[in-house]
Amino acid sequence: MSAQATAMTSFHIGEPLPTGTVLLEASAGTGKTWTIGALVTRYVAEGHARLEQMLVVTFGRAASQELRERVRTQLVEAERVLSDDPAAGVVEDSALVDLLRAWAPEERRLGHRRVAEALAGFDGATIATTHQFCSMVLDSLGVAGDTDSRARLVEDLDDLVKETVDDLYLRAFADDEPVFTHAEALAIARAAVGDPQARLEPAGEDRATPAGRRVSFAAAVRTELDRRKRRLGILSYDDLLTQLADALRDEDGAAAQRMRARWSIVLVDEFQDTDPVQWQVLDRAFSGHATMVLIGDPKQAIYAFRGGDVTTYLQAAETAATQQTLSVNWRSDAPLLESFQELLGGAALGDERIVVRDVEAHHGESRLVGAPVPRPFRVRVVRRDAFRRSGSAMLTVGQVRPHVARDLALDVRRLLASGATYCGEPVRPRDVAVISYRHADLADVREALLEVGVPAVIAGGGSVFATPAAVEWLTLLEALEQPHRSARVRSAALTCFLGRTAAELAERGDDLTDEVADTLRAWVELFTHRGIAAVLEAANVGVGGRAGLPERVLAEVGGDRRLTDLRHIGEALHEVTLTERHGLVSLLTWLREQVAEGRAGRGVERTRRLDSDAAAVQLVTIHASKGLEYPVVYLPAVADRFVPKPTRPLFHDDAGTRCLDVGGGGSDWADHCRRWADEEAGEWLRLLYVAITRAKSQVVAWWAPTKNAVASPLHRMLMRDAESADVPAAPPVPDDDDVVALFASWRDRGGPAPEPALHADPGADPPRPDPPALAARAFTRRVDTEWRRASYSSLSRLEVATGPTGTVVSEPEVSGKDDEPVDPVEEITAAPVAGDLPSPMAGLPVGATFGSLVHAVLEHADPEAPDLRAELLAHIDDQLGWWPVALRDGRSATSSGTEFREELADALVAVCDSPLGPLAGTTLRQLPLSDRLREMEFELPLGNTLGDTLLGDIAPLLERHLPPADPVRQYAGQLAGPLGEQTLRGYLTGSVDVVLRLQTPGGPRYLVVDYKTNWLGPADEPLTAHSYRPEALAAAMGHSDYPLQALLYAAVLHRFLRWRQPGYDPEQHLGGVLYLYLRGMCGPATPLVDGHPCGVFSWRPPVALVEELSDLLDGGAR
Repeated sequence: MSAQATAMTSFHIGEPLPTGTVLLEASAGTGKTWTIGALVTRYVAEGHARLEQMLVVTFGRAASQELRERVRTQLVEAERVLSDDPAAGVVEDSALVDLLRAWAPEERRLGHRRVAEALAGFDGATIATTHQFCSMVLDSLGVAGDTDSRARLVEDLDDLVKETVDDLYLRAFADDEPVFTHAEALAIARAAVGDPQARLEPAGEDRATPAGRRVSFAAAVRTELDRRKRRLGILSYDDLLTQLADALRDEDGAAAQRMRARWSIVLVDEFQDTDPVQWQVLDRAFSGHATMVLIGDPKQAIYAFRGGDVTTYLQAAETAATQQTLSVNWRSDAPLLESFQELLGGAALGDERIVVRDVEAHHGESRLVGAPVPRPFRVRVVRRDAFRRSGSAMLTVGQVRPHVARDLALDVRRLLASGATYCGEPVRPRDVAVISYRHADLADVREALLEVGVPAVIAGGGSVFATPAAVEWLTLLEALEQPHRSARVRSAALTCFLGRTAAELAERGDDLTDEVADTLRAWVELFTHRGIAAVLEAANVGVGGRAGLPERVLAEVGGDRRLTDLRHIGEALHEVTLTERHGLVSLLTWLREQVAEGRAGRGVERTRRLDSDAAAVQLVTIHASKGLEYPVVYLPAVADRFVPKPTRPLFHDDAGTRCLDVGGGGSDWADHCRRWADEEAGEWLRLLYVAITRAKSQVVAWWAPTKNAVASPLHRMLMRDAESADVPAAPPVPDDDDVVALFASWRDRGGPAPEPALHADPGADPPRPDPPALAARAFTRRVDTEWRRASYSSLSRLEVATGPTGTVVSEPEVSGKDDEPVDPVEEITAAPVAGDLPSPMAGLPVGATFGSLVHAVLEHADPEAPDLRAELLAHIDDQLGWWPVALRDGRSATSSGTEFREELADALVAVCDSPLGPLAGTTLRQLPLSDRLREMEFELPLGNTLGDTLLGDIAPLLERHLPPADPVRQYAGQLAGPLGEQTLRGYLTGSVDVVLRLQTPGGPRYLVVDYKTNWLGPADEPLTAHSYRPEALAAAMGHSDYPLQALLYAAVLHRFLRWRQPGYDPEQHLGGVLYLYLRGMCGPATPLVDGHPCGVFSWRPPVALVEELSDLLDGGAR
């Protein structure tokens, strides 16, 4: 073992938190996801960083979602532990929980406050894939980053690659003899584009040679594809990484400074799958500037084919200040762990720095009890004498693979029928997984399992066109295309569409062939006149009194999976026939292409998940199994590896640079192939490690004396010297006598135990649950026709009968601000206001479109802009495209020159500089965007039961809590009529214009603000601030439905703060409601009446009213 391997110490969550750059090697099953969540919790609880200052990166959407849920779960547990609240619930013991419980009271109080704040703002946590966080950073850079904000991110560039290849191939060989075929050109292009970071080799080859022409073509494809992407305004995921890496070249540039300012602690999950550019981004941004914890396992680096680069991991490891390992395996039972560590322990998996280290087992005893063969690591040996061979003769894989598939199926059936238990529960098919590198092996095993009555499903959501159902459709379409060819007809007869058997065909011969041919001709007519869906329906009905397709297929074990795939492909064929007008010949060609794409792993039509899939034996590829675990794992092909000759070898040079040889020859071809072969052999050893470590209690593998065994990972491990880290590259297959001695020595050391792979009597059938009785389901529930999505607008307009009687209705989506009346309000005679000023908006239009324009400008404008007027003008120009205001003279504002824009900008500058009154004590200009929550959308549940909470139930609350003179109290009278008879059930939805945060000595205070552009003055007189004096605003409120809006929005803010504001106290934090009547806000000199500015309606509801209203909306007491 190397010195580096021996120097690595164990990491424990109770130790001092990591600082600087730390590498944590997390072997399989050692709880790296839990460790990440625990680290996040400790950093937050101990005050090292707030949650929004932490960046957690992983390498897949599903993984990021799982990680997000795990982090939140551990924060919730920490909050409960630190709260000292008996009602918080019991938290299961763990090293982290023990640590938190040992804290002193003051530590617990501070930790609880910090964790509660993290949970309140959890939606703002950056737990994302590498590409998501790169996109986030590039978006934040704006013009400082080299990216087009209008560019679209696309996942699949294959169509554009094909188009580029077609054009470049024609340009290269239109007048010359092609040096390589079009198919090879497409393969070269896909390889070069699929791994854009790899250097194209042979780089130094003469471009006139065939190898040089291939390199030139690959380089030209990359260049041309980049040009076309820019022209089309599209980006790939690799482009995101490259652009951010380029933006980070300047160590003190905008990108680096912004990333360091935002994130002070970085945790990277699955670091062994990092590619060079991903590490370049992280290294340039954070190394030496932030705490960076890199968590991964080089022994599980198996994604070289899609860019994962274990060399990057090893290079990064050399820069880490600290390297530690997680030393406890929480997955595998001790007997199994000890057995496979005996085989793998100390072995170098492709590099002397990637060593299998021993770990301790958390589970001391086997949880699998009563298995027919109890040994934890079994290797079933295919003997030569089973095929009447002896000595050193080699068996063929054509003989061995069907034998292994049948042997595996019988062994699984025997296990399921044995009464064995796992964790005290009977072992069921779902507890068993079959893991293999090749899909073909899984397909063979699935058929073998179905033959012995064991349900099995190929998991992982592969292409539906790679399933057996696609072959059946292909066979049927070939026969429909040429129903006169007896070979095709007889093949179609054996498909599930016609349901004939080989015995029937042998017995009835040509008569049955002719009968089936007649059926196929009839289906051709159906296809011609009614399409492929009619053919499928005819198969469903059945032919000649025979059972239809569903009845036949569902009678098989696993038939529901097969029928689903058949129908899925049928739907795809029907859709493409309609959209692309295919006939039979072109449809058959299309299906052949889809099958080829699906088998190559490029299909986009994924199989549909069924409920029954989860109960079946899981058949998974090694790559798809990573991160999963199963009680019992079968490995049918880890001693079966065929090494093809490389066509485009991927390898690393002496400097560690990733290289892709697309030349297919040249002076360095042999060296490149050797390097590729060495790296591939190492990755196969890591594939073996991943496959074995999926098991919790038992592993069953197979070994057979074939040529494919020589390079296989299991064979190489079995043939190595257990005292050495070296694993032989291609050890010979031993003869029968040596095989016995080999396996006996491993068994005696506690390693894998051999047993002959002889087909034994499977015994009794495994127990199966009784199928439920079939019956039509009766609908017994009541449809709540009063349930709806409502808003202030729909409630105030009594829109409760917008659909037919007895139907559930919801309000339509509203695009404009439609709650501001166009007609002027009748003016109330009153004494003039001292210092009256003309309204800056007196000459501007009225109406919902103008109101929406003003709302949008105020929403987006930055009050801290150096030139606020220019900022407002820019946003007016932007928003006029969305809100084309009509001026009073009938002209469009967009075509009226600059007069309207400048008048509106001047008016809004005045609005921003107007005093907001005693509740705020400031102006809009003085409140930055960081203290504004703009367009706060909400969707709150209304009345969780079927009780009769009515809108009118708000009236008694107003009368109980508000004085008679309060303008909002007067609204109780309006609720006494039909308006108040509306049932509050469903969801209250809407959007608050803006919530302002005021910084006060006692802490933050929040105000609900709603902008109004209503014209309140007389239509035939100049509009002045006098029309918006406090008395007039109170009257306007009392004669409108705005009090309902103010009440609802106050309750919304209360609910929001109750969850989001740490230590929420409504007396302190709930500031009230401001209605800003913008036409009455005339700038700093806006007249004041008794200390209240014109144009601003201020209202602070009693806390008791808001709390009781919130309870009422939630279906509580009235």
